[in-house]
Amino acid sequence: MDRPAYDELNAKINRHMDLYYNEDAPEISDAEYDALMRELKAAEKEHPEWVTPDSPTQKIGGTAKREAGVKVTHNVPMLSIEDVFDREEVVSFVDRIHEKHPGCAFSVEVKIDGLSMTLRYARNGDGELALTLAETRGDGRIGEDVTLNALTIPDVKRVLDLPFDSLELRGEVYMTHEAFDRYNVEQEEAGKPPAANPRNLAAGTLRQLDPQITKKRGLSMFVFNVQAGPAEIRDDHCRAMEMLAAAGVPVVFHRRCVTGEDVLAVIDAIGEMRGELPFDLDGAVVKIDHTPWREEFPAGSKYSAGHIAYKYPPEEKIVEMDAIETAVGRTGKLTFTGVFHDKDTGKPARLCGTDVSRATLHNQDYIRDMKIGVGGWYRLYKSGEIIPRLNGCVREPAEVYVAPVACPACGEALVREPETADIRCVNPACPAQLVRTISYFASRDAMNIMGLGETLVEALTQRGYLKNIADIYRLKDHREALIEEGLIGKEKNTDKVLAEIERSKGNDPVRLLTGLAIRNVGTRTAREVMRHFDDLYDLTAADRQEFLAIPDIGETTADDLYGYFHRDSNVTMLNELRLMGLNMKCVKEEGSSDALAGETVVITGTLPTLGRKEAEAFVTKNGGKVTGSVSSKTTLLVAGEAAGSKLAKAQALGVRVITEEELMELCRSK
Repeated sequence: MDRPAYDELNAKINRHMDLYYNEDAPEISDAEYDALMRELKAAEKEHPEWVTPDSPTQKIGGTAKREAGVKVTHNVPMLSIEDVFDREEVVSFVDRIHEKHPGCAFSVEVKIDGLSMTLRYARNGDGELALTLAETRGDGRIGEDVTLNALTIPDVKRVLDLPFDSLELRGEVYMTHEAFDRYNVEQEEAGKPPAANPRNLAAGTLRQLDPQITKKRGLSMFVFNVQAGPAEIRDDHCRAMEMLAAAGVPVVFHRRCVTGEDVLAVIDAIGEMRGELPFDLDGAVVKIDHTPWREEFPAGSKYSAGHIAYKYPPEEKIVEMDAIETAVGRTGKLTFTGVFHDKDTGKPARLCGTDVSRATLHNQDYIRDMKIGVGGWYRLYKSGEIIPRLNGCVREPAEVYVAPVACPACGEALVREPETADIRCVNPACPAQLVRTISYFASRDAMNIMGLGETLVEALTQRGYLKNIADIYRLKDHREALIEEGLIGKEKNTDKVLAEIERSKGNDPVRLLTGLAIRNVGTRTAREVMRHFDDLYDLTAADRQEFLAIPDIGETTADDLYGYFHRDSNVTMLNELRLMGLNMKCVKEEGSSDALAGETVVITGTLPTLGRKEAEAFVTKNGGKVTGSVSSKTTLLVAGEAAGSKLAKAQALGVRVITEEELMELCRSK
């Protein structure tokens, strides 16, 4: 490898390290990343003069990045473990240790795919060995204080019943498959993107600024090392794990071994059970049991001494594609699922201890690039040991699958989103999306119809009462039948919901426009649109250029608005809503102005008299746009007490910074 190729590889790995450790959004698999690192190490072995402290082989990939967190310098550096990829390297490691310490024992452990966290304990005023700090790894030497979030993890003990004055434990925070699946189901139901894998979601969850979010998502933790403490618990690792387990601390699966043969046997046993584990596996760790000896075998500035991590080769099977199923999700997105069998057995493929016969095919571009079609042969593996994915075409099919042009649920023409691979059904009356569409219309951020939640909407839809949004306002015509069937409840509850529906007719048309669930049109965009129209129904006569003339409305949103309000079925429904008495006319709010028109405002810190919601409402009422983060598009920062990092960023970007009083004066003077 020449120097330009080395530099290019170095930059490529640095980018993937940043995506994995700091953005929680890796673009390549662990196996692909490991292959790049092996290539870099080989080049540096041949040309040691190229190695710098900034090389990916010499540093840990993370940074302490939590915006509102406190940076923490570790008492004991939180380093990585050097990876090995074949059994001979494992035996070589054991033999090297035995040359100096014959009979040395090792701990062979499960390597969980999560993120490291250290827990510090010390005696408090009540004489308890209590948790004082939880810290993330960061760059290995400086991390971040996540104590409040750590306390929401059931596996993290607030107090330890151990006879020591202080103790420091390191472990792995992770998310179980059950918790991960539950989160993704909730995301899908809310029309939000799912998480890519449990490790990324766990990392983002631990760094949340709101501990309640961390608690709700459900993290777990295993302790795998005593970082600091008295020799009684520090010197012998397996004994330390037993002492901690006896004190109720969840510890990593581990087995004490002496010979290289025993070590390999446990590695094999862990590999065989990886499909049955409730979490993702990242390999098996082999560490010297007697911890004082570890420092005699350093592996460089990046790696913990006396450790190696064996990485299992990805398990693959060759499958034959039997069918490709399409469906429409609750957000209108077309989904593709491949159905296949193991070409050698004719049965579902056996991978990591489970039977696999289906895999997500992502989108039409993926299908085209992978040459997916009925009769084709494909390599199948499990990403992160749990998610089945195809990994290349072995034998091409007679014909590559092409997505349908009409929605399989309603028959309407499908639309491919510009600059994406997503294909969607944009018909709001599509049966596959109906429950979500109506639920959103009734939600707090839209028409705010109390009592008409998703569960009730689903029941009313299944019984045929709701076929579109306008049917909500026809429910009063079915009052007796609804009471008799008990779908809403008894007479009192039914009348209460019907009264809420009737009340919603008088809502501001901004709420109505928001509730229509037009793509890229949320509350803020709806408010901006209605500043330029006196009547919501006038949007049915507006052309694309009128939408483009509205500030902050780009071409994509203009196309979405024009497409919605020029679809015959939508115009018919809006006319029905108008005839039913829904308010479509805008009334200028008292005290409103255009004083902040064209301003993009960020509010930070504690203001003297206004709460955050009140301040945002004030800016909006005076024609401004409120955003949550400072960027090059920000024109005003309203700063209160303890403004924090947003103030520093605004000053660095040259954004005008004002106080609450200056904001008021600005609006009074125009």
